[in-house]
Amino acid sequence: MELASVRIEFPEDANIIIGQSHFIKTVEDLYEAMIGSAPCAKFGVAFSEASGPCLIRHDGNDDDLTKAAVAIMKSVGAGHTFAIVMKECFPINVLGAVKACPEVCSIYCATANPVEVVVAESPQGRGILGVVDGSGPAGVEGEDDRKARVEFLRMIGYKR
Repeated sequence: MELASVRIEFPEDANIIIGQSHFIKTVEDLYEAMIGSAPCAKFGVAFSEASGPCLIRHDGNDDDLTKAAVAIMKSVGAGHTFAIVMKECFPINVLGAVKACPEVCSIYCATANPVEVVVAESPQGRGILGVVDGSGPAGVEGEDDRKARVEFLRMIGYKR
């Protein structure tokens, strides 16, 4: 078995969700979850089958974001995984609905940070072991940092 780290490329002003799922209907259900949770969001969804024709299935309401989701799935190369690339919403707006999809087994990340996907490759294929999401801690939050966090949350509408 070989291990590799795959750098994920997606638009700078976008967020992504990467997860594991198990059924061809994943694309339709994730599309519905996105539309139902954030009707104004622009997004693309891609899902890699792990049996049958083993195609990357895709849908979305924005061609560039759909292409970005497909490119992520091509680079990861693991079956039964999916990527959602979104703009004009945050993962927190849709994550509950995404996790509630019957096909979704787990979520590896929901982020706008730089991401590397750690994959294992065996003679059977590839699988995701986990992700490296952003950078490691640079210290412990102080009072000024806490105030800045609260101000940021107010600015983006998540705290009064």
